[in-house]
Amino acid sequence: MRRYEGGSSVSTVSDPPARRAPLPTNRGRRTRAAIDTAARSVIARKGILAATIADIAAEAGRSTASFYNYYDSKEAMVREWALRFRDDVNERAQTVTRHGLSNQERVQLAAAAHWHTYKDLLAEMVSVSQLAMVNDDFAGYWAEICSIPTSFITEMVRRAQSDGYCPSDDPQLIAVAIVAMLNQFCYLQLTGPGTPDDEACITTLANIFYRAIYYKEDH
Repeated sequence: MRRYEGGSSVSTVSDPPARRAPLPTNRGRRTRAAIDTAARSVIARKGILAATIADIAAEAGRSTASFYNYYDSKEAMVREWALRFRDDVNERAQTVTRHGLSNQERVQLAAAAHWHTYKDLLAEMVSVSQLAMVNDDFAGYWAEICSIPTSFITEMVRRAQSDGYCPSDDPQLIAVAIVAMLNQFCYLQLTGPGTPDDEACITTLANIFYRAIYYKEDH
């Protein structure tokens, strides 16, 4: 789909991605990898909404035309990233579902998994979350990504309630609140100045996460 602004056509993010020929050469694969790497760096610094294709091309040391050899737009590029990294998010989340963990250990692992996923996939997380504010397709991707930890935490709360913890709380609402806290904390720490302390950040997240669930009301 195209819309028209000021007499010129503008490709919207809802356009279906164009079919492109497989990258036939090592040079082509290197160029695309360089563009992806540059895009991740630029987006991590500026966000997807402020980043331009010219910024990405300059960071990659390529021409703007080179970008369009591989992607129709920066949104199309992020769409491909989103489809690829959803499986990775799900796989990382599964590490905290194994049996034999204490409540504290499970929360610690869940916080660590979320932190490292956000850190390792920072450009993807920032891009999809920001585009979700202005585009329904990306809102769907973001909702799907967030549903993975939300479902896990909802079940964690239900099990905690069967042991007498947080008896009057809504399990899903607690899960949504915790995931929102995890996402915003990771965003602020990982896109801010300086290099955050992984251990300190994970411990802080885990402590807040744990206290939100494992408490008993005084009678």
